Amino acid sequence: MTDAPPPIRVLVCDDQALVRTGYVTIFSAQPDMEVVGEAENGHEAVLAAQRLRPDVVVMDVRMPLLDGIEATRRLAGPDVEDAPKVLVVTTFNVDAHVYDALRAGASGFLLKDAPPAELVNGIRTVARGETLLAAAVTRRLIGHFAQHLRPADTSVPGRQDVVRALTPRELEVFRLIAEGLSNAEIAAAMFITPETVKTYVSRILAKLGLRDRVQAVVLAYRVGLASGTP
Repeated sequence: MTDAPPPIRVLVCDDQALVRTGYVTIFSAQPDMEVVGEAENGHEAVLAAQRLRPDVVVMDVRMPLLDGIEATRRLAGPDVEDAPKVLVVTTFNVDAHVYDALRAGASGFLLKDAPPAELVNGIRTVARGETLLAAAVTRRLIGHFAQHLRPADTSVPGRQDVVRALTPRELEVFRLIAEGLSNAEIAAAMFITPETVKTYVSRILAKLGLRDRVQAVVLAYRVGLASGTP
Protein backbone atom coordinates (compact mmCIF):
# COMPACT_ATOMS: atom_id res chain seq x y z
CA MET A 1 0.00 0.00 0.00
CA THR A 2 1.43 3.38 -1.02
CA ASP A 3 1.79 5.94 1.73
CA ALA A 4 -0.28 9.11 1.29
CA PRO A 5 1.74 12.20 0.36
CA PRO A 6 2.44 14.64 3.19
CA PRO A 7 -0.14 17.39 3.63
CA ILE A 8 0.36 20.77 2.01
CA ARG A 9 1.77 23.10 4.66
CA VAL A 10 -0.07 26.43 4.51
CA LEU A 11 0.75 29.79 6.09
CA VAL A 12 -2.15 32.28 6.22
CA CYS A 13 -1.26 35.99 6.08
CA ASP A 14 -3.98 38.64 6.42
CA ASP A 15 -4.40 41.64 8.69
CA GLN A 16 -8.08 40.89 9.34
CA ALA A 17 -8.54 38.35 12.11
CA LEU A 18 -11.95 37.29 10.81
CA VAL A 19 -10.53 36.55 7.37
CA ARG A 20 -7.62 34.57 8.84
CA THR A 21 -10.01 32.55 10.99
CA GLY A 22 -12.16 31.77 7.95
CA TYR A 23 -9.17 30.64 5.92
CA VAL A 24 -7.79 28.51 8.74
CA THR A 25 -11.17 26.85 9.24
CA ILE A 26 -11.55 26.07 5.53
CA PHE A 27 -8.01 24.85 4.95
CA SER A 28 -7.77 22.82 8.16
CA ALA A 29 -10.87 20.89 7.13
CA GLN A 30 -9.06 19.54 4.05
CA PRO A 31 -7.47 16.10 4.48
CA ASP A 32 -4.47 17.10 2.37
CA MET A 33 -3.70 20.42 4.08
CA GLU A 34 -2.16 21.57 7.33
CA VAL A 35 -2.22 25.19 8.48
CA VAL A 36 1.18 25.69 10.10
CA GLY A 37 0.81 29.32 11.09
CA GLU A 38 -0.79 32.74 10.75
CA ALA A 39 0.53 36.28 10.30
CA GLU A 40 -1.26 39.63 10.54
CA ASN A 41 1.25 41.75 8.63
CA GLY A 42 3.95 41.35 6.01
CA HIS A 43 6.80 41.48 8.50
CA GLU A 44 5.31 38.63 10.52
CA ALA A 45 4.64 36.74 7.29
CA VAL A 46 8.29 36.80 6.27
CA LEU A 47 9.53 35.73 9.68
CA ALA A 48 6.89 33.00 10.00
CA ALA A 49 7.61 31.62 6.54
CA GLN A 50 11.33 31.51 7.22
CA ARG A 51 10.71 29.69 10.49
CA LEU A 52 7.88 27.34 9.50
CA ARG A 53 8.90 26.55 5.88
CA PRO A 54 5.35 26.31 4.46
CA ASP A 55 4.68 24.92 1.00
CA VAL A 56 2.16 27.65 0.20
CA VAL A 57 1.74 31.14 1.64
CA VAL A 58 -1.71 32.69 1.26
CA MET A 59 -0.84 36.38 1.13
CA ASP A 60 -3.04 39.45 1.40
CA VAL A 61 -1.90 42.45 -0.66
CA ARG A 62 -2.68 45.28 1.73
CA MET A 63 -1.19 44.74 5.18
CA PRO A 64 0.48 47.04 7.74
CA LEU A 65 4.21 47.35 8.47
CA LEU A 66 5.15 45.49 5.31
CA ASP A 67 2.68 45.04 2.48
CA GLY A 68 2.02 41.74 0.76
CA ILE A 69 3.95 42.71 -2.36
CA GLU A 70 7.21 43.38 -0.55
CA ALA A 71 6.65 40.33 1.66
CA THR A 72 6.17 38.24 -1.48
CA ARG A 73 9.37 39.64 -2.99
CA ARG A 74 11.34 38.74 0.13
CA LEU A 75 9.88 35.23 0.24
CA ALA A 76 9.70 34.32 -3.45
CA GLY A 77 11.77 36.84 -5.36
CA PRO A 78 14.16 35.80 -8.13
CA ASP A 79 17.15 35.54 -5.79
CA VAL A 80 15.40 33.38 -3.17
CA GLU A 81 16.28 29.70 -3.07
CA ASP A 82 13.73 27.06 -2.03
CA ALA A 83 11.02 29.70 -2.07
CA PRO A 84 7.49 28.78 -1.00
CA LYS A 85 4.65 29.21 -3.45
CA VAL A 86 2.78 32.44 -2.80
CA LEU A 87 -0.93 32.69 -3.56
CA VAL A 88 -1.94 36.35 -3.44
CA VAL A 89 -5.50 37.34 -2.56
CA THR A 90 -6.96 40.75 -3.34
CA THR A 91 -10.23 42.60 -2.94
CA PHE A 92 -10.43 44.08 -6.44
CA ASN A 93 -10.57 42.31 -9.78
CA VAL A 94 -8.45 45.05 -11.40
CA ASP A 95 -5.67 46.06 -9.04
CA ALA A 96 -2.27 47.42 -10.05
CA HIS A 97 -0.79 45.83 -6.95
CA VAL A 98 -1.57 42.36 -8.30
CA TYR A 99 0.75 42.86 -11.27
CA ASP A 100 3.46 44.03 -8.89
CA ALA A 101 2.88 40.91 -6.81
CA LEU A 102 3.24 38.65 -9.85
CA ARG A 103 6.52 40.33 -10.72
CA ALA A 104 7.60 39.92 -7.09
CA GLY A 105 7.34 36.14 -7.42
CA ALA A 106 3.74 35.20 -6.65
CA SER A 107 2.47 32.02 -8.27
CA GLY A 108 -0.96 33.47 -8.89
CA PHE A 109 -3.85 35.24 -7.25
CA LEU A 110 -7.50 34.95 -6.38
CA LEU A 111 -10.18 37.39 -5.36
CA LYS A 112 -11.12 37.46 -1.70
CA ASP A 113 -14.74 36.72 -2.55
CA ALA A 114 -13.80 33.49 -4.33
CA PRO A 115 -15.82 30.48 -3.13
CA PRO A 116 -14.09 28.25 -0.56
CA ALA A 117 -13.71 25.43 -3.11
CA GLU A 118 -11.83 27.80 -5.42
CA LEU A 119 -9.49 28.90 -2.64
CA VAL A 120 -8.77 25.30 -1.71
CA ASN A 121 -8.18 24.34 -5.32
CA GLY A 122 -5.92 27.37 -5.68
CA ILE A 123 -3.65 26.11 -2.93
CA ARG A 124 -3.48 22.66 -4.48
CA THR A 125 -2.74 24.18 -7.88
CA VAL A 126 0.20 26.32 -6.80
CA ALA A 127 1.50 23.53 -4.55
CA ARG A 128 1.78 21.36 -7.69
CA GLY A 129 3.95 24.02 -9.28
CA GLU A 130 1.22 25.32 -11.54
CA THR A 131 -0.26 28.80 -11.51
CA LEU A 132 -3.67 30.41 -11.32
CA LEU A 133 -3.89 32.06 -14.71
CA ALA A 134 -6.91 30.38 -16.25
CA ALA A 135 -9.54 32.69 -14.79
CA ALA A 136 -10.84 35.34 -17.13
CA VAL A 137 -10.22 38.00 -14.49
CA THR A 138 -6.50 37.21 -14.60
CA ARG A 139 -6.34 37.56 -18.37
CA ARG A 140 -8.24 40.83 -18.16
CA LEU A 141 -5.93 42.17 -15.52
CA ILE A 142 -2.74 41.29 -17.37
CA GLY A 143 -4.23 42.68 -20.56
CA HIS A 144 -5.19 45.86 -18.70
CA PHE A 145 -1.61 46.37 -17.58
CA ALA A 146 -0.02 45.13 -20.79
CA GLN A 147 1.34 48.60 -21.52
CA HIS A 148 3.50 48.22 -18.41
CA LEU A 149 4.73 44.75 -19.33
CA ARG A 150 7.32 45.82 -21.86
CA PRO A 151 9.83 48.12 -20.15
CA ALA A 152 13.24 48.72 -21.71
CA ASP A 153 14.96 46.06 -19.64
CA THR A 154 17.91 44.49 -21.43
CA SER A 155 18.05 41.63 -18.92
CA VAL A 156 14.67 40.35 -20.16
CA PRO A 157 14.49 38.35 -23.42
CA GLY A 158 13.06 40.24 -26.37
CA ARG A 159 10.59 38.99 -28.96
CA GLN A 160 13.25 37.69 -31.33
CA ASP A 161 15.17 36.08 -28.46
CA VAL A 162 12.04 34.13 -27.54
CA VAL A 163 11.28 33.14 -31.14
CA ARG A 164 14.86 31.95 -31.70
CA ALA A 165 15.00 30.05 -28.42
CA LEU A 166 11.82 28.04 -28.97
CA THR A 167 10.86 25.51 -31.60
CA PRO A 168 7.62 26.25 -33.52
CA ARG A 169 5.78 23.71 -31.38
CA GLU A 170 7.15 25.19 -28.15
CA LEU A 171 6.20 28.66 -29.36
CA GLU A 172 2.65 27.46 -29.91
CA VAL A 173 2.53 26.10 -26.35
CA PHE A 174 4.04 29.37 -25.09
CA ARG A 175 1.25 31.37 -26.71
CA LEU A 176 -1.40 29.08 -25.19
CA ILE A 177 0.19 29.40 -21.76
CA ALA A 178 -0.13 33.16 -22.20
CA GLU A 179 -3.84 32.72 -22.87
CA GLY A 180 -4.17 31.15 -19.44
CA LEU A 181 -4.89 27.61 -20.63
CA SER A 182 -4.17 24.72 -18.29
CA ASN A 183 -2.08 21.73 -19.37
CA ALA A 184 -5.26 19.76 -20.05
CA GLU A 185 -6.71 22.57 -22.17
CA ILE A 186 -3.48 22.96 -24.12
CA ALA A 187 -3.40 19.21 -24.70
CA ALA A 188 -6.94 19.26 -26.08
CA ALA A 189 -6.20 22.25 -28.31
CA MET A 190 -3.04 20.68 -29.74
CA PHE A 191 -4.27 17.05 -29.79
CA ILE A 192 -1.43 15.84 -27.57
CA THR A 193 -1.30 14.34 -24.09
CA PRO A 194 -1.10 16.42 -20.89
CA GLU A 195 2.20 14.67 -20.14
CA THR A 196 3.61 15.95 -23.43
CA VAL A 197 2.39 19.45 -22.60
CA LYS A 198 4.11 19.24 -19.22
CA THR A 199 7.36 18.36 -20.98
CA TYR A 200 6.96 21.30 -23.36
CA VAL A 201 6.26 23.67 -20.48
CA SER A 202 9.35 22.52 -18.60
CA ARG A 203 11.51 23.03 -21.70
CA ILE A 204 10.06 26.48 -22.35
CA LEU A 205 10.68 27.66 -18.79
CA ALA A 206 14.23 26.30 -18.87
CA LYS A 207 15.09 27.83 -22.24
CA LEU A 208 13.75 31.25 -21.30
CA GLY A 209 15.10 31.23 -17.75
CA LEU A 210 11.62 31.50 -16.23
CA ARG A 211 10.60 30.11 -12.87
CA ASP A 212 6.92 29.48 -13.51
CA ARG A 213 3.94 30.05 -15.79
CA VAL A 214 3.21 33.46 -14.29
CA GLN A 215 6.55 34.72 -15.52
CA ALA A 216 5.84 33.11 -18.91
CA VAL A 217 2.58 35.03 -19.23
CA VAL A 218 4.19 38.31 -18.21
CA LEU A 219 7.00 37.73 -20.72
CA ALA A 220 4.55 36.84 -23.51
CA TYR A 221 2.72 40.13 -23.02
CA ARG A 222 5.96 42.03 -22.61
CA VAL A 223 7.31 40.88 -25.98
CA GLY A 224 3.98 41.02 -27.81
CA LEU A 225 3.44 37.28 -28.27
CA ALA A 226 0.08 37.07 -26.53
CA SER A 227 -3.26 37.91 -28.09
CA GLY A 228 -4.64 41.14 -26.73
CA THR A 229 -1.17 42.66 -26.41
CA PRO A 230 -1.28 46.25 -27.53
